[in-house]
Amino acid sequence: MTSENTTSGAADGTRHVRYVIGVDVGTGSARAGIFDSAGRMVASAKRDITLFHASGSIVEQSSGEIWNAVCQSVKDALAQAAVSPDRIAGIGFDATCSLVVLGEGGAPLPVGPSEQAERDIIVWMDHRAVEQAERINAGGHEVLKFVGGRISPEMETPKLLWLLENRPGVFAAAWQFFDLTDFLTWRATGDLSRSTCTVTCKWTYLAHERRWDESYFRSVGLGVLADEAFARIGQSVVDPGTPLGSGLSANAAAELGLLAGTPVATGVIDAHAGGIGTVGADGEPESCLGYVFGTSSCTMTTTRSPVFVPGVWGPYFSAMVPDAWLNEGGQSVAGAAIERLLSMHPATPDARRRAEHEGQSLPVLLAGLAAQASDGLSGAVLLADGLHVVPEFLGNRAPFADPHARAVIAGLGMDDDLNSLVALYIAGICSIGYGLRQIIEAQAAAGAPIERIVISGGAGRLDLVRQLLADATGKPVLATQAEEPVLLGAAILGGVAGRLFDDVRSGMASMSQISRAYQPDAGDIAALHEARYRAFRQLQSVAREIR
Repeated sequence: MTSENTTSGAADGTRHVRYVIGVDVGTGSARAGIFDSAGRMVASAKRDITLFHASGSIVEQSSGEIWNAVCQSVKDALAQAAVSPDRIAGIGFDATCSLVVLGEGGAPLPVGPSEQAERDIIVWMDHRAVEQAERINAGGHEVLKFVGGRISPEMETPKLLWLLENRPGVFAAAWQFFDLTDFLTWRATGDLSRSTCTVTCKWTYLAHERRWDESYFRSVGLGVLADEAFARIGQSVVDPGTPLGSGLSANAAAELGLLAGTPVATGVIDAHAGGIGTVGADGEPESCLGYVFGTSSCTMTTTRSPVFVPGVWGPYFSAMVPDAWLNEGGQSVAGAAIERLLSMHPATPDARRRAEHEGQSLPVLLAGLAAQASDGLSGAVLLADGLHVVPEFLGNRAPFADPHARAVIAGLGMDDDLNSLVALYIAGICSIGYGLRQIIEAQAAAGAPIERIVISGGAGRLDLVRQLLADATGKPVLATQAEEPVLLGAAILGGVAGRLFDDVRSGMASMSQISRAYQPDAGDIAALHEARYRAFRQLQSVAREIR
């Protein structure tokens, strides 16, 4: 990285620091962060976005609302940082892997029975396409070996098939089907290019061969997309960080409060942005598992050669780290599983009111109470004595790829006080750790071992959570200096597009650093987690047998 890349000359000959913007669209909000070239965040802003729920596992959003939230977040962050638009070297986007359906001219199309055109997004967590996914899996096409052997209803081709079968008029009227990230970069630049990350991880694009597999689409009933030479899902596919078009269009620049022509990077899925913002912090992406712990969780494992892991998505080529392979696992609900657990307890309403009165969230309150009642953070597991959870409320994403799996709670008594709520919280966090351990072990058995976990995501910020995850998995958990590693990952891509860095790896090394390591406990605590992990697997197995 050169000084010419990090500074620019003003009219009077003075030089000033350049910044990059990262935009993250999660399930419930759009956020923007402004970073300097060392990875320090100087400002951030957030706008909430709406989720529309309907029967039949339908979850939808509005692309128009999301774009407006993105624009307001960027403007708010710029104002907060007092950074002028000419100091922005580039902007990068990430988003959930949700399906955006647009008609001619970019007009929104209704994707569900509401008939409301503004509801033009099928959200990642929407499970309307379970039947379509099962039919695709029954066909056993060779492409499926790159998604762990089974495609998920959270991926896009089952959702496209659902649209074709249940909303044929909308399917026929669609001009473009976008992953949400690619919608954002198109909206910013007018460039229809798709990201290697999005289409490889969620659409069955074969990045290592730079092609769509026509026979797959014909075999599953989506031959019309092949007939069109894939014009509606992406004929140009480029790697994350690649600058798009001529940068920000005049209209988008005005809406964002930036300058037309500002470089825009090809984006990534939100979890992958968290991986970019974390796994390069110690200089060895291949030895680290990136763990994004949010509403759901994602695991990102980088290898030099392809590794096929049953029940784990991938291997995907250049989907996160360029010229490397990625295996992606995770849990369909993680932070949302903890919220669901807590919502069922009779002490939760009073505890929530107490937390609000003290100006904190319910998990922060419970974590604090657990720490006070324990001898060290690792000792908190003792509070969950006899209480076991398998948190699969929305199925098992990995390593079983089972959308029909459901949660199990064992050892629940009649206690309704605050202490029993704390115990349930601790049991829930440990169960997330055991599910993570299960993924790590499946990958290691297939030839993709890891040494460390690098954590990101809002549900994984607490010291207690990080320590329990280290103890439950038996692996060190590392935290980065960046408070918002997902935003940082998007910003790193913006820095690559803006030529602050030569490539994504150098951007990762320059902008991300490790701040703290949580080592797994040994002795009696390790033995207790070993026993609880055995119980976790037994309960999980019994639940499958019962079904």
